[in-house]
Parts: sequence; C-alpha cells; structure tokens
Amino acid sequence: MFTTLTRRRHALRLASSTAALMLGASAVAFADPPIVQPGAPGEEGRELSAVEAQKIASSSYTDDDVKFMQDMIPHHQQAVEMALLVDERTNNQAVIDIAGRIKKAQADEIAMMRDWLKARGEDAPGDKIAGEHAGHGGGHSAHDMSTHMAHAMMGMATPEQMAELATLEGTDFDRLFLKLMIPHHQGAVRMVEDLLDKPGTAYDPVLYAFTSDVVSDQNAEIKTMAAEISKLSDDPRAALTPGFADAGMAISNLKVVASLPKPGGFVDPSNPAGLPPAMPKDEAEKSEEDEEDKTEWSERYPVLDFANTDMAFSDNILVAGSYHGFNVYELNDGVPALKSSIVCPGGQGDVSIVGNLLIMSVEQTRGRRDCGLQGIDEDVSPDRFRGLRIFDISDLERPKQVGLVQTCRGSHTHSIVSANDRRIVVYNSGTSSVREEEELEGCVRGQPGDDRTALFSIDVIEIPVKNPAKARITSSPRVFADQKTGRFAGLWEGGDHGEGTQRTRRTDQCHDITVFPELKIAAGACSGNGIILDISNPLKPVRIDDVKDSGFAYWHSATFNNDGTKVLFTDEWGGGASPRCRASDPETWGADAIYDIVDGKLEFRSYFKVPAPQADEENCVAHNGSVVPVPGRDIFVQAWYQGGMSVIDFTDSSNPVEIAYFDRGPIHDELLIVGGYWSTYFYDGKIYGTEIVRGLDVFELTPSEHLTENEIKAAGLAQMGGVFNPQQQFKVDWPAEPVVAQAYLDQMERTGALEANDLNALRASLKLSERKLAAGESDGDLADLLKSLSKTMDVTDEDGSLKAHSEALASTLEGIAKRLG
Repeated sequence: MFTTLTRRRHALRLASSTAALMLGASAVAFADPPIVQPGAPGEEGRELSAVEAQKIASSSYTDDDVKFMQDMIPHHQQAVEMALLVDERTNNQAVIDIAGRIKKAQADEIAMMRDWLKARGEDAPGDKIAGEHAGHGGGHSAHDMSTHMAHAMMGMATPEQMAELATLEGTDFDRLFLKLMIPHHQGAVRMVEDLLDKPGTAYDPVLYAFTSDVVSDQNAEIKTMAAEISKLSDDPRAALTPGFADAGMAISNLKVVASLPKPGGFVDPSNPAGLPPAMPKDEAEKSEEDEEDKTEWSERYPVLDFANTDMAFSDNILVAGSYHGFNVYELNDGVPALKSSIVCPGGQGDVSIVGNLLIMSVEQTRGRRDCGLQGIDEDVSPDRFRGLRIFDISDLERPKQVGLVQTCRGSHTHSIVSANDRRIVVYNSGTSSVREEEELEGCVRGQPGDDRTALFSIDVIEIPVKNPAKARITSSPRVFADQKTGRFAGLWEGGDHGEGTQRTRRTDQCHDITVFPELKIAAGACSGNGIILDISNPLKPVRIDDVKDSGFAYWHSATFNNDGTKVLFTDEWGGGASPRCRASDPETWGADAIYDIVDGKLEFRSYFKVPAPQADEENCVAHNGSVVPVPGRDIFVQAWYQGGMSVIDFTDSSNPVEIAYFDRGPIHDELLIVGGYWSTYFYDGKIYGTEIVRGLDVFELTPSEHLTENEIKAAGLAQMGGVFNPQQQFKVDWPAEPVVAQAYLDQMERTGALEANDLNALRASLKLSERKLAAGESDGDLADLLKSLSKTMDVTDEDGSLKAHSEALASTLEGIAKRLG
C-alpha cells in the first residue's frame, strides 16, 4: 500500500514523463547513462549495451548448465557407439533390446542437447554421432576427447575397453557390454546429481525435464542390466535360492565341518530370521485377481538384539560375541560344543581373551552396568554402561563381571596391545555419539577447534591383572593430529574426493586398530584414512604414515601379512546393512585394498572384491577376516556378510586371486535382512565363521590347483601361540616337520624354481624322515643328507621371493636333521 509521500513521488514522476512526451521532438535530448562492467583491480572497465548487460545478468541458464550439456553429448555418444556394436556380435535378445533402447533414446537426446546449445549460441561438440565410427577407433572431436578425459570417472569406458569390446562375440561380448554400460549409466546419473548440487542450475524447464528423464530412465536400465548380467555369470554364487534354514549353497575348495544354530536364549523363536512384522490385511482388501496377494511388510525391522558378532580363541575355547552377550564353546577336534551362554546386552559384543580374563566391547546406550535386560530410557543415568566390560572366565560355566571402564563414545572395537602378569594395555575405539558430560565427566562433544572434545582420539586403557576393577583410561592420544600445527583434525575432513569418487567419512575415530607387538607397529582403519602407528611405547602411539582412498567410504579393518610387510584394509561401504556387491556396484568400492609397507610408508598395490554378483536382498561388503598361515604365502580369509566368504591369495600384492569360497543364498526372497558372516577366522587348522542370523560355521580347506595337501597341513601346524584375538597379530612360526618342508617344495615346484631330479631327491628324503620321526627313530646318515641338501637351497630371483622360500626350506631341513641326529 502506498504511503502519502510515495503517492506524491509517483505523481511527480508521472507528470514529468507526460511532459516529456508532450514536448516530443522539440524536447532537449539527453544521452542514456552508461552501463559499465568494471575490470579486475588495476584493469580498465568497459561499457556494455543493454543487450549485453541483459545476457550477463540472465538467470535462464548458467555456465554449469552449458558445460553439463556439452559433456553429456560425448557421454551419450559413447553409449550409442557401444550399442551399435551389439547386432553383429550377439543373439541375446535381452541385450539386443537394451541396445535398441539406448540407440533410440540417447540418439534423440543428443539431437535435443545440440539444439538446446545452438539455440542459446553455445558450442555443441561434434557434428556426428560417435556411433557412426563404431569399431573404428573413435570419431571424437578435440572437445569430445577432452570431455572424455574430464569424465573418465563418470563411468565412461576407456579406449582400451572399447577396443576390447569390439573384438568379442556371444556371451563374452554380452558380459563386457553390460559390465561397461552399467557404470556408464551410473555416471550419467552422477553428472545430473553434480549439476543439481550447484546453485542456480537447471532453471530452464527443458533442461530440468531432461535431467529428470536421465535419472529415471537410466536407473531403470541399470536395474534391468544388473539382473541380466547376473544371469550371464557362470559363478554358482550368482543365482542361489533364498531361505533362512534352507538357502542354496555354493562351495569351492572348502569342506563344511559343522553348522551350529544359535543357542537358546540368543534367538527369537517366533522370528529367528529377524523379519519385520507383516502388515495386517482384511479379507476385503485382497485383490479379486490374485487370491494370494503378496505380504506387505512393516518398514520397522527388529534391532540387532540377537546378532552374532566377533570371535576370540584361547587353547580349545571359542568365545562368540553377540549384541545379547556372548557364548562359550569348547572345541573338540575343532567342532564347537556349547559350554555356557552369558546374557549381557549392549552391543557390539566384540571379545578378546587374555589368560582368565575376557574383555568385551559395549557401545549401545541401552547397556547397563548390571547386565540387566530392561535397558535404560533416561538421557542421563548412573546405571548406563558404555565402554569395556571385563569378565573372569576361569570358570567357563559361571563367568563373573569383575571390571568396567566407562568411555565417552563407548567401545565399538578394542585391541590387546600388550599383556604380562602385571597389566594389560588395550586400545579402545569408540565410534558412537559422545555421551552427556552429566553422565560421565570429561565427555565433551566439541568440534575440532575445542581442545576438550572427545572426538579425534583413541583411548589407552590399563587393566591391572590382579585387580581388574581398577582398570582405567590412562590417556586419549590425538593420533589424527596435524603433525606440524597440532590441530586435532589433521586428517580427512569428510566429503568426496572429486568427480565420480566415493563420499568418505571424516576421520575423528578409528574403527579397528590391529596391533603387531613384535614389530612395534599397528595399522588403523580410521573412517576416512588408513594409518600406521609406531607402538614402541604402547602407552604413547605415534602416527608414522597415513593414506586416503577416493573409492573408500569407511575404512573398517586392517590386517597385516605374517611378516608385517603388507596391510589389507577393508572398506565398509554402506555400513554393512546395504547390498553393495551387485553387478551394478563398482568393483573397487566396498572392497579390500592391499598396501605394501616400504620404509615405514604405505604403498597401494591393488583391490579385491568378491567376484560373484550378489542379489538386491543381500547385504554385502568387505568385513572381518584373518591370515591363513600357509608357510611361504600370504593368504587371507575374508567375510562379506551375505556375500559369503572368500579365501584370497595376495602373495603378489598387485594381483590378488580368490582360491576358495563359500556362500549361501539370501535369507529372504524379497526382503533385505541384515545377515551373513560377521567374521571368518583361521584357528588351529580350521576356518570359523560367525553368521549374524543363522549361527556358527566351521570349515576345512581342501586340496586344489591353488593349494596342496602339504600346504594345508602345514597351515594346521602353524604355531599361533594358542590364542587368537581380533585386531592382534603375532608372527607365526612353523615346526621343523617334513610336511612343512614339502609345502615349500610344492611352491617351488609350482614356480619351476627347482629341477625335477632335485625335487624327487628332496621328496624321497622327506618321506623317509617322516617315517623315522613318527616311529621315534634317529638316523645320522639321513640327518647328514638333509644338512647337505639344505646347503643347495640357494635360489634367487629379482623380487627375492624365491630366495625367501629357499632360505625357509633350508632352515626347515636343518631343523629336521637336528631332530633325526
């Protein structure tokens, strides 16, 4: 509404304008005031016409819109180029149909994008669809090629991949076509997402409609292609039937020794699979066309009340952790027999054993000091417990809680750093929210600039062996600090790493810290970074190296090889509750990353991910595993949740190879239920797996082209110290037994390092040695022969691996000779 003063001013302006019109040609002519665009400091400005000024100020489209269209044209062109290869190379109707839709839709969209750009006076790259040059090495303009390079991370195939595709036919062509086209479509979706993240973009209605079509159409095609590529897989894990107790199984180079269900009290008998509740439905709501309407499920799933978690071993005892407490098993020839079940809820339930003490991680806010089942409702409560529980398990049937260490962020995992008769030193990793300071003094949620913050640190805890009740935090070292400035938040600050890269969590805690006390080092998988720590002084760990990875979402766990020269890190992309091993998922996301340690520094070598595509109903990503102690080789057993278990040879860090596996089908045929293997560990000759929903499995390796009977037996003889705790490693040794020497010989025969005559002579001597030792006999002549043969074991090669084998073999022969002499 006009004020009186405003009305007057408006009337004066109107009168002035009317007078000017009435004067007409006789009026005095005044020049229009200039429109000026200032230059940068020190530079002259320039005058603009009204048209130029309007163009600069226009908000109908932005430079980012233009670049998006210019970049999307060659992106689409490559899809058309791939699709044009199809008709002459396959008779797979599904692939032909997919290619037909791509040719039609994307060729039309290329024309639309070029028209959009030309109508606005912008450059439209390329005068021809790249498909006109299909199979002939390209046809891209200079702009097209630069765009291709700029968006290499946006799913575009490399020239080498395009050339390979053009050489294939039949099923081989179909597989590679779909393998390349899925990330290509995903890249287009990411390009749209990146555009819409920028301010002021896609204002133009034509452009906005196009971006919406790209996302909906390409996501639909991705789902279709993922289903088709799974059908083309010749891996038996790709099409396993679902079921809780009767799922299909696939196994290779392993034997199932035992499968145990969860004990009573650790499972809901009315819902053992952990399904969400079914929605009630009246008879009147049933479809007349389908008498057996599908069940509608609630979106509320049960929490992980009874989920199995991690394991620890000591002598013939296995303890399996759980969100509900833990279960103690006695191992009879490796087969677990339940000894007792300890109910103490609070998650996460990771366990370690030191002598007669069991240490357990607790993180959830429902955890109670008294192991009560009722939980805690209050925001602040003196009864709440989050941290490390300590139990005396000298009586395996009646463990007693003898100590508690409260921590600000609870305990997600922990690591036994050192232990003697006097004290145990533990590193604690809390990953949850910081609790209220009113509940635990010193717990401050402050951000990086606040020196009091409980973030950006780990806890060093000391446990007096004779009085665990006095266990306490002795320090919380800032292992992520910038080593020049001291700023606590010195590592990855969170976010993505550039176009087409993974969004990675901020480094303000470690998930796992794996210690190798003999070598005085530790490897931390610390949310946004992988790190190496010097633990010469266990109470004062010092970071000596750190790395990041553009494909990692969450650095989860770390494992050294036996001599501490390599680290295998895992990425828990999706947090363990999402399907991340589908045919449409990147092969380097949610995978293992293998690093060599060179002069104390981590050097990346390769990735490994379970090679069989998994279903949408299977949570799958890299999780917990351990070294399989085959002498002379680096072998690892890896849990993938519902992706099953892989046994991986990473002796060649740059070329990891799967040598055995086991997998079950999804728990349910239409619902994703969080399940599968939490951990798979090798202990005393067998592999144990805690299945989150189903129970506990035991396996043995079987001989194959990848692993001989001698190597498997030698692994079973590995001297592991009679204990295995997650996140704690010791150097494994092997006894001077003939089968250990035979294992080294098998490896040298595999590589052609020894002549056949030498191999036969050594094998014959070892067979005789085995009989003599089994009978308790000595033989000086045989001992002398073995000593002589050990001196001939001087095989060298460029990387030193054969030399290491020959030295290990020579040492084993000398040990056998000493026993015979």
